Amino acid sequence: MKRQPQITAFSNTNSHNRQAKAADSQAAPARKLTIKPLKSKPKLPQDFEATTWAKLQAAVQAVHEKRAVAYSLEELYRAVEDMCIHKMADRLHANLQQACDAHIGGVIKRLATEGALDAGLFLAQVAAAWTDHTAHMLTLRSIFLYLDRTHVAAASGVRSLFDMGLQLFCAHLDLHPEVQNKTVAGLLGLVEAERGGEAIDRGLTAHLLRMFSSLGTYAQAFEGRFLQQTQMFYKTEGDMAMSTMEMPDYLLHCERRLQEEYDRCSTYLDPETRKPLIATLEQELLSKHLQGVLDRGFAGLMGAQRLPDLGRLYALAGRVGALGPLKAAFKDYIKATGLALIMDEEKDKEMVKSLLDLKSSLDAVLKGAFQSNEGFAAGLKEAFEAFINARANKPAELIARYLDGELRAGGSSQSEEELEGTLDRALLLFRYISGKDVFEAFYKRDLAKRLLLGKSASADAEKTMIGKLKAECGAQFTNKLEGMFKDVDLSRDVLGSFRQSSGARQRAPAGLDMTVNVLTSGYWPSYPVIDARMPAELSLSQQVFKDFYLSKHSGRRLVWQNSLGSCVLRASFPKGVKELSVSLFQTVVLMLFNDADTLSFADIKDASAIEDKELRRTLQGLACGKMRVLTKNPKGREVEDGDEFSFNEGFSAQLFRIKINSIQLKETVEENKKTNEQVMQDRQYQIDAAIVRVMKTRKTLSHKLLVGELLIQLKFPMVPQDLKKRIESLIDREYLARDPDEPSIYNYLA
Repeated sequence: MKRQPQITAFSNTNSHNRQAKAADSQAAPARKLTIKPLKSKPKLPQDFEATTWAKLQAAVQAVHEKRAVAYSLEELYRAVEDMCIHKMADRLHANLQQACDAHIGGVIKRLATEGALDAGLFLAQVAAAWTDHTAHMLTLRSIFLYLDRTHVAAASGVRSLFDMGLQLFCAHLDLHPEVQNKTVAGLLGLVEAERGGEAIDRGLTAHLLRMFSSLGTYAQAFEGRFLQQTQMFYKTEGDMAMSTMEMPDYLLHCERRLQEEYDRCSTYLDPETRKPLIATLEQELLSKHLQGVLDRGFAGLMGAQRLPDLGRLYALAGRVGALGPLKAAFKDYIKATGLALIMDEEKDKEMVKSLLDLKSSLDAVLKGAFQSNEGFAAGLKEAFEAFINARANKPAELIARYLDGELRAGGSSQSEEELEGTLDRALLLFRYISGKDVFEAFYKRDLAKRLLLGKSASADAEKTMIGKLKAECGAQFTNKLEGMFKDVDLSRDVLGSFRQSSGARQRAPAGLDMTVNVLTSGYWPSYPVIDARMPAELSLSQQVFKDFYLSKHSGRRLVWQNSLGSCVLRASFPKGVKELSVSLFQTVVLMLFNDADTLSFADIKDASAIEDKELRRTLQGLACGKMRVLTKNPKGREVEDGDEFSFNEGFSAQLFRIKINSIQLKETVEENKKTNEQVMQDRQYQIDAAIVRVMKTRKTLSHKLLVGELLIQLKFPMVPQDLKKRIESLIDREYLARDPDEPSIYNYLA
């Protein structure tokens, strides 16, 4: 803590006297103090105004000449106050204005005589003159502050002292337009030099432009000429850049120029200039050349997946309201690329994979460059639907075949999560196709083979795919597919009962285990019944199961589909025993070699009773494939009538179980043709039903309205000519009749 100082008091006689007088005054009564006005006001000296102004004038001159003022600021301020109090404010303001006018006029006149100076030096002198002027006016305002606060504020039409200085400066610039013109020309030269890559004095530029803004002449003196120069500069640059630059470089150039102009606005240009300046640049570099950019470079950017450049293009196009042309270019690119994939029949095997890769790349562009714009997403969907249906039915067939490869055992090495992702991506393509009935037919055919031959990679994956199709197309679409799974499950129960039946076990041949799938014909694809002369063991096994099944389900009919059967045989080769996974027809052929080492094609045909074409396919798998358990003489890929086949004693393989029946999974030309024909037949039934349904409701309808209604109701692709044929067929079958008076109108016949 600080110690308080001690105060010592001293007394003397005088102090005692003062105390006594004070005591007397306290005892006497208090007197009143009265102040009386002067009988007359004090008179100012006759030379007061002249003397005071002379003092103030000297101070003004000293400020203009940058000399020390002889009087204190307080003394000068009191002088101004005195003049204002004594009604001299008007003359004082006029005298001050006259003094400032004379000084500013001299400054501007001197600048006007400096026309031969270099532009940079001239701008520096103008900037110095403006700096001095503003500093002088601020100093003078502090001296004449009383005048500024009283007289200027009260009088109408009189500017403040600082505004008066601005007005005088502007007036003298008008008297010497060469000063302003050279200043503006110098500033425009600095801007152009900076656009050309040179470094300039931005502080000087900003200072001079603020001068024009303060004077209120920025728009009139500078902005108009600046925008005109900008338009010419970028017009020339845009034309040249488009002819010399690659499109990615041009986009980068536009983006860089935009950033430079934004920076220029924030550094030294007036904020009001930003909007017209950027609009000028966008017009000259973007709007005029955007279509050229799209025509020359968009396909290349898309093909190379240059997402940063595409994102830059999207942003620049959005600035000038040109997303419409960009979207059109996006759709055109998708259609052109997709059509090239769809129409190349030589690459049908890779078509779906290529389409999936294309879709993935487009999704990446949509998300990474086009900001997931809904309009562009809709354009992608429209473009995909346009090109994928340009080749009728084939994409639907190939998508089904692709899914078969992914869902087949050994067809895909993906994990369950990866497989589901693949199914989802394939389902995206499925959404785009209009021939969904074609997809259903081929998918059902392939699913049947996978289920019956035990080639499905995962039952869960199969059911997951069915669920996805059901969610996409409804329960009616997957009704038959779900029925196929039900048949497989029921067949498992029937087979369990068969194996537990003592009567069946007693009749069945020993050493043979048989698995049977009982199928409902309405759910499964229709297969031609191909007969064959079965070995005794197989024939007996079939008869035993048939008797057992019909005893449990009377009134039903069983038809054996031998073409879908498969067997596992144990074969003894000199180099070891192997198990052969083969088709039922291959089993019939191989068992013939238990009694003979060599057989001719004719011998095998007579003994097996297999129809010619199927037998040739069967022998190709056994003697011409990768695993040749039979040898063919003469050698060759095709089976001819005179060929002979022998048991291959030299057969060897690392694996114990050898799969040879893959030929059953392969699609034949006949199967493909039959599937397509079945789809077309089903479509005819659907068209007929739709026509009858519409006409039954409307009773009478014109041909044009009927066709329009059918195109809305039917979900598969068709042409009006096909509809016309079906209408004619219904007329022939007396479901419809033409109107007697107007042949283009149809009447429904109840």
